[in-house]
Amino acid sequence: MGCLGNILWLIFGGLISGLSWLLVGLLWCITIVGIPIGLQCFKFASLAFMPFGKEVQYGGGFGSLILNIIWLIISGIPLAIESALIGVLLCITIVGIPFGLQHFKIAKLALMPFGSTVS
Repeated sequence: MGCLGNILWLIFGGLISGLSWLLVGLLWCITIVGIPIGLQCFKFASLAFMPFGKEVQYGGGFGSLILNIIWLIISGIPLAIESALIGVLLCITIVGIPFGLQHFKIAKLALMPFGSTVS
């Protein structure tokens, strides 16, 4: 299901989600201070473009907590709302449930991306 799911994913909101992560990453990279945050956005944009077959592990320490709070205030909430709304819309139909669940995975990641790894 991984390859076929990722192809269908782009049609069912994955392209919008991935482009959103890329745009946010570009905006963060405009400032020198925001480059590490922008690079993290680019890593998670690859997940947003192809989420099937990938898992997210959450972790991190105090530094990740501080970055997550700053991230949440500036960029995290809009990305999480976008993915959650698309996920709810997709979960209305039975066919869209797997895609909706992937959007919920990305919405959770949008709330706390620092200290997280994708495998």
